[in-house]
Amino acid sequence: MKPAAEQLDLRPGQSLELLKALHILTRDGRINQDSRRKLKQVYHLYQFIEPLLQDLSTGGHAPLLADHGAGKSYLGFILYDLFFKQLGRGSIYGIETRAPLVEASQKLAADLGFERMRFLNMSVAESARAHAMPERFDIVTALHACDTATDDAIAFGLEKHARAMVLVPCCQAEVAACLRQNKALSLSRTPLAELWRHPIHTREMGSQITNVLRCLHLEASGYQVTVTELVGWEHSMKNELIVARHTGQKKRSARERLAAILAEFGLDGALSARFGLLQKE
Repeated sequence: MKPAAEQLDLRPGQSLELLKALHILTRDGRINQDSRRKLKQVYHLYQFIEPLLQDLSTGGHAPLLADHGAGKSYLGFILYDLFFKQLGRGSIYGIETRAPLVEASQKLAADLGFERMRFLNMSVAESARAHAMPERFDIVTALHACDTATDDAIAFGLEKHARAMVLVPCCQAEVAACLRQNKALSLSRTPLAELWRHPIHTREMGSQITNVLRCLHLEASGYQVTVTELVGWEHSMKNELIVARHTGQKKRSARERLAAILAEFGLDGALSARFGLLQKE
């Protein structure tokens, strides 16, 4: 049998003790099969985040990263272990609503000597104005933050002048609910409503529209946006990865199309404020 490091294709310097503490490896160093998929996603996401961190840590800058919907903080711990620990500066803030997970992460960080990791027990929306949070962040991440929590993470990033955001949305139910509520009216108004007449299509269309609106919102707010797959679809159905880098060039066309899509799907009344259309330019 191959050593665990070979089977997992561990990065140089990766702490086996950390992987054991996260239950990715068993105590005797064997792979925990239930965690292999999660680790594959986190490693793949790391490939997108590492170049951003390298760029944002030049000139002695200490990068600040906020990880929303942190859960057990797989992403935060691996980012710290592979990048922040060697860099010797910068901090990671993990935001999570479940107190036991926050307490467990705090203990693990203390046990491993990861001194520049902070964990806060609050929602994404609450964290934007929490006194414990810095005024600015360099990178905002949200891995599978459910439903509107991804939108809250984007709002946090805008509030904190984030230079980059890395998002993997999950369970986008809000738009689907709006489409479902207005279905009868839409069917009489436009043949396009056939795209979400059946319940499974409503769910899929809601997810698709939500992420399109998020990308337009980011572009209208001065970010360059790339959308790609996180990992193969065989590993996760929640697989869309949105990477946004701040350029400062707000696209008027993106704002106009955002407004047009909301109006076309009858979502403008419910969602204009969420996507920044009620704010002055």
